[in-house]
Amino acid sequence: MHKELKRECYEANMQLPKLDLVVYTFGNVSAVDRDKAVFAIKPSGVPYEVLKVEDIVIVDFDAKVVEGNMRPSSDTKTHAFLYKHWGNIGGICHTHSTYAVAWAQALKDIPNFGTTHADHLTADIPCAPPMADHLIQGDYEHNTGQQILDCFAEKKLSPEEVEMILVGSHGPFAWGKDAAKSVYNSKVLEEVARMAYLTLQINPNAARLKDALIKKHYERKHGKDAYYGQGC
Repeated sequence: MHKELKRECYEANMQLPKLDLVVYTFGNVSAVDRDKAVFAIKPSGVPYEVLKVEDIVIVDFDAKVVEGNMRPSSDTKTHAFLYKHWGNIGGICHTHSTYAVAWAQALKDIPNFGTTHADHLTADIPCAPPMADHLIQGDYEHNTGQQILDCFAEKKLSPEEVEMILVGSHGPFAWGKDAAKSVYNSKVLEEVARMAYLTLQINPNAARLKDALIKKHYERKHGKDAYYGQGC
């Protein structure tokens, strides 16, 4: 029933090792079918080198398995929570990529230092604060989704404009219009995290990119008069 959705999810997951975003099984991608109110996600703990399309698990927005013989990713409830609350996202990617995790463990937002960052978003990449103890002891993966939503609400951010976050002490989540875009955004996040780290090694007092350059670089790719690329 869900052959194409499984294929989309599988192909997105297989990009993670190719892009050096995962080691071993440290990551997962999901892809949603809004019409059927289900999403496809990688099975838990399955190495990428043996993963097959038919291994992909289909679950509903309550994280209940609809189709598949394997246990879905341990992060499934986080994906489900985000799909349920953010109706415009079509894919979610979670990794433990090195530089993004380092910023998450440092509990720091990633400052918008340069035009590479500004090409993709105008805001600093937010880092959600660590989860409270009583939430950790509760429904942890579900509460990770709430942790992400609370951070966006507190910082007055839009998930359509800022398609990535660091979960404090944990790691990055990214999303997009489909699974492939969520992987793209995960790679962007990792590269921006690396660049920001190196910037601060060279100059610990480096200044955030000035607003005029942020606006220019973002709008030339995403504004109403965007002119980057070949258009339609």
